[in-house]
Amino acid sequence: MLTDHEHVQTEQSRIRRKDLVRSLTIGILLGVVGGLPIGWFAHRVYFQQRTAQVLLCRQNHIGQPEVELKSLCGSVY
Repeated sequence: MLTDHEHVQTEQSRIRRKDLVRSLTIGILLGVVGGLPIGWFAHRVYFQQRTAQVLLCRQNHIGQPEVELKSLCGSVY
């Protein structure tokens, strides 16, 4: 048989649905706030790197027709 003190402790240590929903909401908000700048920065770095690769390839194959340049180097976009 549980004493009153033990009963109160088990009631307090239970995880309630309200607490889970609140914790999930906070986690999603923190993920969005933290993830958006990181994703934007990573996309920007990748795009700049890809642009540089295409421009260097085009410079190395200068004088070739546009169709060949696109097949060799790809497109920036």
